[in-house]
Amino acid sequence: MNNSKVLKKSKISVKAQVLATLIALISAVALPQIFHLMGALSGLGTSLGETFLPMHLPILFAGLVAGPYVGAAAGLLSPAVSHLLTGMPGEAMLPFMMIELCVYGLVCGLLRNVKLPTVAKVLAAQVAGRAVRALALVIAVFGFGSPISLTTIWMSIVTGLFGLALQWVLLPLLVYRVEGILKDER
Repeated sequence: MNNSKVLKKSKISVKAQVLATLIALISAVALPQIFHLMGALSGLGTSLGETFLPMHLPILFAGLVAGPYVGAAAGLLSPAVSHLLTGMPGEAMLPFMMIELCVYGLVCGLLRNVKLPTVAKVLAAQVAGRAVRALALVIAVFGFGSPISLTTIWMSIVTGLFGLALQWVLLPLLVYRVEGILKDER
């Protein structure tokens, strides 16, 4: 890869990677519960979580600041842990969310050291994650006769547009802030 397109970032110790994975996992389980609670109190139900996509934020962020192993592991594990603790996501959507979030974290992590605007990295991860999820849904419906409707793909994109846009704004700001703090500590 051309050196002008790769940023030099310090390597993260295994201990720091494990800690980052745990923080991302806890955040990815807790944030949706906060949104679901706000939705329940306001009478909106789970629609706030479907709109704001709070589980996605910590996974994308983990990949961007801690790399592909952390992002992929947190993305794969967080829906499963959330399901075990809260019953959400439901069993029908669980494997698809695990796949999607794993790809989000992995792609952001792989792009971590590439000299691109953070928003471009997030957008690339979003496209890759949604594409892999769509492929998994198509395989499930046509290959295994899953009862999930293919309209689920389109509806999840439309419903989550605000959350996607929020990620484009919040993640570059968060990454900039964290990288500034890390730079000051060196």
